[in-house]
Amino acid sequence: MHESPLVRRGRGASSNVDGRFESSQRVDVDDGWQHAVESDTALRTRWRDDRARSVITRNDSPDLSFDRSINPYRGCEHGCVYCYARPSHAYLGHSPGLDFERLLYAKRGAAERLREELRRPAYVTRGGGIRPIALGVNTDAWQPLERELGITRAILEVLLEARHPVYLITKASLVERDLDLLAALAEQNLVIATITLTTLEHELARRLEPRATAPARRLRTISTLAAAGIPVRVSISPVIPALNEHEIEGLMAAAADAGAVGASAILLRLPHELSTLFPEWLDAHYPLRKSRVLKALRSVRGGALNDSGFGARFLGEGPRAALIRARFERAARQHRLAFGRQPFTLDTTRFRPPRPARENSQLELFEAG
Repeated sequence: MHESPLVRRGRGASSNVDGRFESSQRVDVDDGWQHAVESDTALRTRWRDDRARSVITRNDSPDLSFDRSINPYRGCEHGCVYCYARPSHAYLGHSPGLDFERLLYAKRGAAERLREELRRPAYVTRGGGIRPIALGVNTDAWQPLERELGITRAILEVLLEARHPVYLITKASLVERDLDLLAALAEQNLVIATITLTTLEHELARRLEPRATAPARRLRTISTLAAAGIPVRVSISPVIPALNEHEIEGLMAAAADAGAVGASAILLRLPHELSTLFPEWLDAHYPLRKSRVLKALRSVRGGALNDSGFGARFLGEGPRAALIRARFERAARQHRLAFGRQPFTLDTTRFRPPRPARENSQLELFEAG
């Protein structure tokens, strides 16, 4: 049972117009937190319908191993202070701080729109054929609201019907709910799951990721998925110099012991408003470390807090960044964790357009009868 701390400090209070922090609400799920903290008032997550015409987003970034993705939600209840997707909420007229984690947008028609898009002849011809879809890259597709709405599960059902390969990334134990669909995809080499594991220190995790699944529980999720035959990677991201940097080897060892077969790591990124929000968070939680952390971050970002250039934005530059990368690769080899793009190929030859929505619903009625 998990209940986030009463006060959310370091979530944009100084930079928000009202300058106020918010309380939080109880989340009654098995996310690995054993000691609940009582709260007098609840931060109620609010959500609105996202009526986007298309559910598949395309990109041509040389840094990414995928060119198409689906995000069932906008915003994320987990409240991870480092989330690079926070600035996207500003495009909607909301705060990248508190609004990002309390005011969400849900694509309730995502599965139906996906079915329509996969049926179009242009889907196969555009971009040179079928390539894996990444699920949940700017939001966690298994965040708490998914328990109520089930949008992600419906998307997986369409992908399985179409035999479409999918990459997924999450830090939520709720992904275990969909073990049946993921196992069926894995049998056809159509899925790779990535579990984000930022720290093994529970107090740091509570502050960095206040409503995400606890570290030990995530390791159990890795074991559960691996036992079901689903290939699992661990993402020890973001690596934050002088904060969780010392945990690289321990994170890799724990993930390998849990059954992970691959690993990845990205250095902390602070695009746009995050360059203000993250220092605020350090002020609130680690004031004595703030100067050292920011100095270390600048040392891998060419003297700045962020570098948006392709290639450098994920890996950083300079001696410290090179050492971090060398430690990661050494630990990966030691624990036989594959890294890089080549070991993680999925079958792109099985695709078949899904049935029309109307035909699909009629078949379900027939089978029910």
